[in-house]
Amino acid sequence: MSDIAVVGLGALAGFTIYLGLPFGRLRGSAPRLRAGLNALAIGILLFLLWDVLTHAAEPVEQTLPGTPDGAWGTFAVRALVVVAGLVVGLMTLVYYDAYLARRSQARRARRYGPGAMATAERTHPGLLDLGEPTRRLALMIAIGIGLHNFSEGLAIGQSAASGELSLAVMLIIGFGLHNATEGFGIVGPMAGGAQRPSWALLGLLGLIGGGPTFLGTVIGQSFVNSLVYLGFLALAAGSILYVILQLLKVAFRLDQPRALYLGVLGGLLLGFATDFVITAAGA
Repeated sequence: MSDIAVVGLGALAGFTIYLGLPFGRLRGSAPRLRAGLNALAIGILLFLLWDVLTHAAEPVEQTLPGTPDGAWGTFAVRALVVVAGLVVGLMTLVYYDAYLARRSQARRARRYGPGAMATAERTHPGLLDLGEPTRRLALMIAIGIGLHNFSEGLAIGQSAASGELSLAVMLIIGFGLHNATEGFGIVGPMAGGAQRPSWALLGLLGLIGGGPTFLGTVIGQSFVNSLVYLGFLALAAGSILYVILQLLKVAFRLDQPRALYLGVLGGLLLGFATDFVITAAGA
C-alpha cells in the first residue's frame, strides 16, 4: 500500500466523525431529548478519557525500576510529559473558555448597550457565535476530541512507517468506527437548543475534531517518536476531562436523572463496542 493510500484512509478514519454531527440539528420541545444527547456525549467522553489515560500510562509503567526496561531517568521524563500534558490540556481550556466568555460579553455590551437584548443578536449569530455557551462548549469538545484523534493518526502513521501495514489498516477501520460515535459527543450540548446549528458550523466542528487524524497520519509516517505520541495523549486527556466536567454541569441543570444515567451508559457501551472491534482485529 502506498503512502498516499495510507494517508487517504487515515483521513477517512477521522472524517467518519461527520456521521453523528447532523443530530445537532434535531429539535424537540421535551428537555429529555437534550438531556439524553448530552448524557450520551458524557458517556462517550468518559470512555475516551479512560482509553487515553490507559494508553498514556502504559509506556510510563514500562519504565518503572524493576521492569525489564526500567530506568529512573526514562520514567521521570515520561511521567513529566504526561503530567505536563494533563495540566496544559486542562488549564488551557479553562482560561481560553473564560477569555472567550469575557470577550463575547464585552462585544455585546459595545454593540447593544448594557442590559439590551437585540433581535439581530439572537437571529443572526456568527459562524461559531462563541457568546452562546452551548456552542462554546461544543467547540471545546471538538478541540479535545481533535487532540485525541491526532494521537490516533500518529498511531496509524507510525504503524505504516514501521512496515506494519496490516496493523495500520486495522487501526484505520477501528478508529473510523470509533470516530463515528464522537460526532454525537460534539453536538450533544447543542441538540434541542434555542438555535439550530448551521451546516457550516457543523462542518467546521467536524474539521476541528476529525481533521487531526489526517494530520497525525501524515506526521506519523514521517518519523516515530514515543514522547510526541505520549504528549498528545496527555493533552487529549486533560482537555477531555475539562469537557466532561462542563457537560456534567449542564446535565445537573437539566434535571433529567433517568435520561442522564441511560445516556451515560449508552455512551460508554458505544465506546467499548467500537474498541472491541479494534481488539478483535488484533490491533
